Amino acid sequence: MIDFYFAPTPNGWKAAIMLEECGLDYKAVLMNLGGGDQFTPDFLAISPNAKMPAIVDHDPPPAYGTDPVPVFESGAILLYLAEKTGRFAPPETDRRARKELMEWLFWQVGNQGPMGGQLSHFRNYAPEGDREYGFNRYLGEYDRNLGVLDNRLEGRDYILGEYSIADMLAFPWAFIAKPMGASLDGFPNLAAWRGRIKERPAVRAAIDLWKDRQNRGQTRVDNNDVLFNQSAASLKRG
Repeated sequence: MIDFYFAPTPNGWKAAIMLEECGLDYKAVLMNLGGGDQFTPDFLAISPNAKMPAIVDHDPPPAYGTDPVPVFESGAILLYLAEKTGRFAPPETDRRARKELMEWLFWQVGNQGPMGGQLSHFRNYAPEGDREYGFNRYLGEYDRNLGVLDNRLEGRDYILGEYSIADMLAFPWAFIAKPMGASLDGFPNLAAWRGRIKERPAVRAAIDLWKDRQNRGQTRVDNNDVLFNQSAASLKRG
């Protein structure tokens, strides 16, 4: 059994997609981020960055011993689960393919994801009077990352050729392009890739997980200091 600490956001969907694709037995623990669940001592022991998703695997691979294994950060979770199941990642013996996997995982968590997150913030959650510069800045960076992915998908169905955890990481932040004020009209390769992934049953199940609990602009900078306006002091709230 895997305990899966989750909220219905693009980052949460990444791990949910992998769990569903692999058919792993998991218990989803819905986190109230606006209420500060991420700052409790118990959760910080699992995820020191006070962010979800995170997992605790109570049946880890033999190489990890018998104690439960906590994993935080979406990229690390997907790599761990790929190792656990032997699925959705090139084998370690294929060094060139493994190198490309790492490149695209690092690209997603260092570029596409953070730029999408900042774009979403200024589109949906920042105070009205403070949105314009941040929105334009991150719309441009998000658009640039769409171009990077579209170029990569030229002549390919998936980022590595075959469906993998690289696609699972990148898909959620492309899936919500329109609600963030961006367009995929100029990115035909990416749009086709997005459509293929969206139709996968595991992906649909992940996106539907507690979708009625999504923050659709109800919790914002001006009405919640727990989810927003964080600092190092936030880690001591628990």
